[in-house]
Amino acid sequence: MNLDLIILIIAYLGVGAGAVSGVFEARRKDMDIVGATTVALITALGGGTLRDMLLGRGPVFWVKEPGYPLVGFGVAILTFYSTRLLKLTARSILIPDALALGVFTVMGAARALEQGTAVFIAALMGMVTGVFGGVLRDVTCNEIPTIFIKNTELYATCSFVGAWVYIGLERAGAQLWVATVASILVTFAFRIISSRFNWRLPEPRSQV
Repeated sequence: MNLDLIILIIAYLGVGAGAVSGVFEARRKDMDIVGATTVALITALGGGTLRDMLLGRGPVFWVKEPGYPLVGFGVAILTFYSTRLLKLTARSILIPDALALGVFTVMGAARALEQGTAVFIAALMGMVTGVFGGVLRDVTCNEIPTIFIKNTELYATCSFVGAWVYIGLERAGAQLWVATVASILVTFAFRIISSRFNWRLPEPRSQV
């Protein structure tokens, strides 16, 4: 399958999932439709925007392809009104957020490899694309971003591992759809499991 088509599919999937997680968080903060839509678009487009800026790709992806913000906007409105009768908690955004994390991670790593970067830089770009939308969402909603909280569940680590799964399979000659699906599933599952079992990175031992 063509790389551009794969990236296009996962990009739209990621934008939709990111918009859903943004609306969920905005609804928890009791925002109106304008606030929820704004948070949704920030979540859906923020990571890819930073990636393109760091890679020197211009204009950024959603300016060149207005379908991305249109999809994000439409998903945000549908999600806002279809969930208005539900009581949303912090756990409500876990699944859409984990899905967006996996999709954006693949998108970032693939774009970086396409630009000819070193594999470590590609892994970093995958992580940046995966987590930065969530960082902006949390800041906008007056929350400390998940990745900056001490002793919190694994988040950026899941993205970093998922990026290496994609890069490793792509470099090993696997079909791109196989590398893409595997990376998304690993990132998604890693995030869900780490949340379920409260996995955390080890702390340095304190001196006695």
